[in-house]
Amino acid sequence: MADSKRQNAGGKAVTTPNMAPSNMLALESALVGVIGARIRLQTTHSSQPNIEGTLFTACPFTNLVAIAVFTSPTSPPVHHILPISSIQNFTLISTPPTSNSFASPPNTTPAITSVSTAALRARADAAVARLKEAASRKNKAVGKEAQDLFDGLSRTLPTRWDGNSIVVMDSVVVSAPYRGEDCRAGNGGVPVHTLNRVRKVVDNERKRFADRERKVVVPAVPAVPAIPAVHTGPRKGG
Repeated sequence: MADSKRQNAGGKAVTTPNMAPSNMLALESALVGVIGARIRLQTTHSSQPNIEGTLFTACPFTNLVAIAVFTSPTSPPVHHILPISSIQNFTLISTPPTSNSFASPPNTTPAITSVSTAALRARADAAVARLKEAASRKNKAVGKEAQDLFDGLSRTLPTRWDGNSIVVMDSVVVSAPYRGEDCRAGNGGVPVHTLNRVRKVVDNERKRFADRERKVVVPAVPAVPAIPAVHTGPRKGG
């Protein structure tokens, strides 16, 4: 009904007659047909009997409508949500524009651009290099204590493996059993203070390992009490 009257409106306001609650479905259909239009609602609410604005939506599932009321051209709209059952009638002031903010948004899918294979190859090479470096820092031929010492030294000093020996700063070699006195200068020589520094760091790391092991307390297993023997005496007839 609202659609036919809207086509003949010629820019004039069109009023939909008051609908009883039994005809709420017809009112709902009429409102759905003018989403995006500017309308004036007459409601049963005494606090706000008339609301004029843009019909934002009319939901047939919740039986609710939302009206966007613009108080000024620069301010965001105020949305009023009310049940369709509270609408006595509505007046169509202007039809929906052909292009408005309520229309479906345009396709915003970004264009597919070319991918630099050189950049991808560089990232892959860098990742492989990091994995190789991490693998080179783990020596499967030594025990846990030697590996822990290597990890401790590498936190503060540049360290690498040379067979089963730890090379610190490319100048000091720490051989098994990896104590301070096992540190010696490499083939190129090393200043005394550098050698002493590495020996001190090695001794401190080993001391830290020893302190950590002393703090690990193995709980004592309580002894199981012996079950006393039960003497029942001689059996009769035995």
